[in-house]
Amino acid sequence: MKLAAIVLCAAAAGQANAQVRKPAPGTAAAPAAPAATPVQPAAAPVTGFTPPASSSAKVIDSIAVVVNDEVITKNEIAARVRSVEGRMKASNAPIPDSADLQRQVTEAMIVERAQQQLAKEMNIRTDDQQLDRAISRIAEGQKMSVQELRNQMEKEGMPFATFREEIRNEITMQRLREHEVDAKIQISDAEVDTYLTAEQAAAADRVELNISQILVRIPENATPEQAAARKARADEVSRQLRTGADFAKMAATYSDAPDALKGGEVGWRDPNRLPPLFAEQLVKMSPGQITPVIRSATGFHLLKLVDKRAAVPAAPADEAVQQQTHARHILLKVTPTMTAAEAKHKLADFKERIDNKTAKFEDLARTMSNDGTAAKGGDLGWLYPGDSVPEFETAMNALKPGEVSGPVETPFGWHLIQVLERKSDDASKERQRNAARNVIRERKMQEAAEDWARQVRDRAYVEFREDK
Repeated sequence: MKLAAIVLCAAAAGQANAQVRKPAPGTAAAPAAPAATPVQPAAAPVTGFTPPASSSAKVIDSIAVVVNDEVITKNEIAARVRSVEGRMKASNAPIPDSADLQRQVTEAMIVERAQQQLAKEMNIRTDDQQLDRAISRIAEGQKMSVQELRNQMEKEGMPFATFREEIRNEITMQRLREHEVDAKIQISDAEVDTYLTAEQAAAADRVELNISQILVRIPENATPEQAAARKARADEVSRQLRTGADFAKMAATYSDAPDALKGGEVGWRDPNRLPPLFAEQLVKMSPGQITPVIRSATGFHLLKLVDKRAAVPAAPADEAVQQQTHARHILLKVTPTMTAAEAKHKLADFKERIDNKTAKFEDLARTMSNDGTAAKGGDLGWLYPGDSVPEFETAMNALKPGEVSGPVETPFGWHLIQVLERKSDDASKERQRNAARNVIRERKMQEAAEDWARQVRDRAYVEFREDK
């Protein structure tokens, strides 16, 4: 697999769980139907918008789509199609016909542009410093320097400036989703209790499922006619699958899910982390089987059980009462552009500013820290003994609540650590409940993110420009 495909996939995977780039709803021109039985488009393109005169002056490219007050040009779409096609070839993914691939890419770009516009409205930005840190982490993950990463990608045909902007967009979209979706998910104690009871009853028979999906989306506030048209489309795809059509090829061609161009591949999942509507069907199936059409709030789904395996038993919990520490940190990594001495000196300066009350710990963490906790002001949450590396834990344990350490070196780089509070609790029960809460959150986030992405797309003004 080429490096560009590996790096970009790794960058997307590192953005929590999920990149959401949902293709077009039924209100846009629907994709061409499967060859055996043509399916009519769900709706005609929106028309009637004339962009500002300045956008059409000195035309060297033509407008393909208008999204609110911005345009996507044909050259932009062609460049993205080439990039996606190259990545699909590198990963041996099934590639749909050129017209279907262009449609899928165009719809993904519309969703992306609508979300970018929302991020701008909310003043969510990714500055160059944050971007440089993210790219340094990607390079480290590939065991390269940034310059080696740049050389390799340009050798494979991807300009490094294009790569930088794609990563900038990924980070911005992650922060937007955190604000719009993740932060709004609430989990009650009753939900945790119910989950733990069910988990205990099913512990002996736990499995993991490898699944793929095809989604035919329903637009927000769809009319009965639109919903019926999308259902007919899903039924036709289901019919072709039953008569031997390749699931991955059908997903790449017709699915409206963000994983469409990966052949609908979702990967291995614990059934408890799936919406109950899906899990109920999948746990009764054998590998290779495909569900009937399933209706959800988002649309119509077809799920394939690719494989099934026994889940790895959870390690027995330590029943002892243990001390927990609520801490936060600022991490500076040693990179080709920052030596260990420079990182240590910067952190010493940060500590002085914090001690003198000319800067706040959480503000410095947000702007300067080199890890995923930066957006939360460096907050690491509650830590148990053994949750952090020995060097970090030793320094943390020596601090009183409210106290800030000096620079601390670990295998990850240099840290400033602040202890916020401490408590003692039953470690096993607390961890079980936290783990259950995380599983429920992940399940809710999957559904909420899909619904949110659909709403953003459906509320955008979209006009497809036809060739004259």
